Amino acid sequence: MSTRYAALLRGINVGGHRKVPMAALREVLEDVGFSGVATYLQSGNAVFTSDSADERALARTLEQGIEKRFGFTVDCLVRDAAYLRAIADDCPFPAAELEARQLHVTYFSEGVDPERFAAIDRAAFAPEEFRLGERSLYLYAPDGLGRSKLADVLARPGLTRGIVATSRNWNTVVKLVELTAD
Repeated sequence: MSTRYAALLRGINVGGHRKVPMAALREVLEDVGFSGVATYLQSGNAVFTSDSADERALARTLEQGIEKRFGFTVDCLVRDAAYLRAIADDCPFPAAELEARQLHVTYFSEGVDPERFAAIDRAAFAPEEFRLGERSLYLYAPDGLGRSKLADVLARPGLTRGIVATSRNWNTVVKLVELTAD
């Protein structure tokens, strides 16, 4: 049975580095055997269909295809439509009442122990706040990500050591749900 997936590429097309044109990314996805390929924005979001149910294997396949085509490595996360829908549905913040720039989701390659974040003095960053989800972290930043002091702390390498983490704003979270819906 075919499943619809989103591929979330980490750190491409930022500041002129690690350029991956979306047309070329679509070609890579098709070359590695995926169907129903589409991309969204220039920041590394793609959707595709596959008969495989192994998200890690799909991510490795895509990473290898990107390295072969562009000559550099890119960390990729692959998530199925059901997971993406659950992330949107389980948002602990009132998404419908917020501007998309105020709400972000960081997707993790695996579940994280809440202890990783225990040393963060949450009260010191109010009204900004974060909550952990299923292989994810939700960030509410009322003044946007660019002005968020909490986002800076959450992005420290020690907090995500050993895992892949990539963030998307709420508009992208919602769009990926739409693009992967059956």
